[in-house]
Amino acid sequence: MRLNRIVLLLFILLIVSCKSSAPFVEVPEKSTFEKLASIKNVVKIEKLELVSHFDENYEIWFNQPIDHNDLSKGTFNQRVFLGFENTSKPVIVELRGYGIGSDKAGELASHYEANQLAIEHRYFNNSRPAEIDWNTLTIENAAKDQSIIINAIRDVLYPKSKFISTGISKGCQTTMAHRRYFPKNVDASVCYVGPLNFKREDPRIYSFLKNVGTKEEREKVKAFQNLCFENRSALLEQMKNVAKKGQLSWEFGIENALDYTILEYSFAYWQWGTDVSSIPPKDVSPNIIYKHLIDVVGYSFFEASSVEKLQPYFWAALTEQGIYGYETKPFKKYFNSNEVKKFDWAFPEGITKTYNTQPMKEIKSYLDISAEKILFIYGEYDTWSATAVELQKDASKRQLYKFVKPKGDHKTRIKSFEQDKQNKIYKIIDNWLN
Repeated sequence: MRLNRIVLLLFILLIVSCKSSAPFVEVPEKSTFEKLASIKNVVKIEKLELVSHFDENYEIWFNQPIDHNDLSKGTFNQRVFLGFENTSKPVIVELRGYGIGSDKAGELASHYEANQLAIEHRYFNNSRPAEIDWNTLTIENAAKDQSIIINAIRDVLYPKSKFISTGISKGCQTTMAHRRYFPKNVDASVCYVGPLNFKREDPRIYSFLKNVGTKEEREKVKAFQNLCFENRSALLEQMKNVAKKGQLSWEFGIENALDYTILEYSFAYWQWGTDVSSIPPKDVSPNIIYKHLIDVVGYSFFEASSVEKLQPYFWAALTEQGIYGYETKPFKKYFNSNEVKKFDWAFPEGITKTYNTQPMKEIKSYLDISAEKILFIYGEYDTWSATAVELQKDASKRQLYKFVKPKGDHKTRIKSFEQDKQNKIYKIIDNWLN
């Protein structure tokens, strides 16, 4: 019996010895491309030319439900850009309110030399189904799109990294909505110049335009608008000539287009920080008047091809996120009524929808009661600051902060502030990342 045990022991030792002497085969780690390809709803990946500081750069297409609450409606493909730097670095998630215009690093990714995940908003650019069911374009569906993408990228590449979401303007609205539905999906957020509107045509815009800047500058702005209306016939001929040469058109008519452009001037003037010295005096030609008007307002908000591209923006604004209108009362001698001119014409053809006030109220409630680690950036003179987020007095206890650049406009970023304020802002973000 004892002999059998000795033989068995020698046999086991022989097996162990053989295994230990066998050559060690190292399994190579999967590449970034392979890890991304392993995501179940990724349908296409393309490795792109390097940009910014990224070591690798990818365009990725995710297959997403058209309606997360009704999967029978099918799917669409959503575009994402990933600037891969290092799995030990933070991930800056740029939640675009529109399409993706560039895959370059944004302000935060550049500052931290971090990874960047840019998510195109559903139904912009090519991130749209062949035929759009407009009722599925909701902030809830968009937030669920973003959550799926963030979770998938985190799982395969960055399980230990900090994630910070960020967005500009409508992207800021998108960032707020994403945090309201998925408060723990990222570690913190930085929101730039985003409105929080409580009505479809939020009247705070009108009050803002009556009080922003100095009295002298406001008077010059209004005087220029009056000058445009006084020269309306000449300006209309110029717009017709431009339309003919540039093949431009307006679904609600060229005369309405001119009126809306003149009314938009004050909003655009303050939004983009126009230099008051650029406003023409009264004794200039219609050519100069028209040029300045278009330099400030442009054609991209009302012209038919632009409206088609911006259709998802108008739908969201007119149904959940809010916009503004134009008061005609200050120009009553040029109009037959005191009506507020609205954007009803911007609905997709054949469909309208009642504005739902609940989503923005829910975001406000979230910010007032439970939101944590969100930093807001605004420009004082930006017209969209009329409906900026207002923080509760105890907001800093939940690490909610708001910084307003004096006389800043819609282009205000962290780099727009004085150095000491930039340091203060980045110290907050540093603490979130650490």
